[in-house]
Amino acid sequence: MPIIYQQISELRAALQPHRTQQSIALVPTMGNLHDGHLELVNIAKQHADIVVVSIFVNPTQFGEGEDFDSYPRTLDADVTKLATVAADYVFAPSIEEMYPVLPPATAVLAGTISAQLCGQSRPGHFDGVGIVVSKLFNIIQPDAAVFGQKDYQQLAIIKQLVRDLSYPLEIIAAPIVRAADGLALSSRNQYLTASERQVAPVLHQALQGLAQQLQDIKIAPQGSILPHIAALLAQTREHLTNAGFTVDYLEVKTAELDAMTEDFDKDEQDMVILVAAWLGRARLLDNQLVTIK
Repeated sequence: MPIIYQQISELRAALQPHRTQQSIALVPTMGNLHDGHLELVNIAKQHADIVVVSIFVNPTQFGEGEDFDSYPRTLDADVTKLATVAADYVFAPSIEEMYPVLPPATAVLAGTISAQLCGQSRPGHFDGVGIVVSKLFNIIQPDAAVFGQKDYQQLAIIKQLVRDLSYPLEIIAAPIVRAADGLALSSRNQYLTASERQVAPVLHQALQGLAQQLQDIKIAPQGSILPHIAALLAQTREHLTNAGFTVDYLEVKTAELDAMTEDFDKDEQDMVILVAAWLGRARLLDNQLVTIK
């Protein structure tokens, strides 16, 4: 079983002997673990000798009216699951341990990259992510940290944070882990009713269809691709709405999350389709990489 620490000082003391000859990887989570989280640990084990999994439901990244109070807290079950993938340590601090003053007086702002997509509907969310991830990096001082690509915008922000604050660690992006029917695994999937769970895979199917349509676009040499993309996005939004989703956003961005412009390179461009949509109580995220030629 992994060893559980709740105090920062105790975890630092436990990790200190490993630092001279072993590498350390961090897998940050909010708990209520599923197979997607366990795959993050498996990937971390491939990149480091010691794996620390943090389990902390971070209050600073939840907005008013969001599900902080109801977010599932399942530490005992989580630790049992982590034992099956040979995680070494679990860091499960209290709110008071992580935030002696709440809200904290110090902010780690995510910048303009956070003002779009999830940042528009969840103002302040990525500022909360920024400070908790910065604290975890400082507490654990890992050589690598593993984040899932399902939260594509979050991953981009964390890469920016590591670059801007000169953290000496590698960020490893883990592919999305999906159920057999294509639904991206998420702790919030448990909010879905049985009937909603049957509908949920439509989200990924819609992204796959949109990606294929984007790849098939044919335009004149001097024409613009933007109206074609706008039309396809509108069709896909309508399809999702008819299926029962309430679409928060559905957008096509460059792989670096820049907006599409008329300067789009028609020869070949790596793009990403990003979606957030409500289905009942569950806010589902997904994305699909696509190369447009």
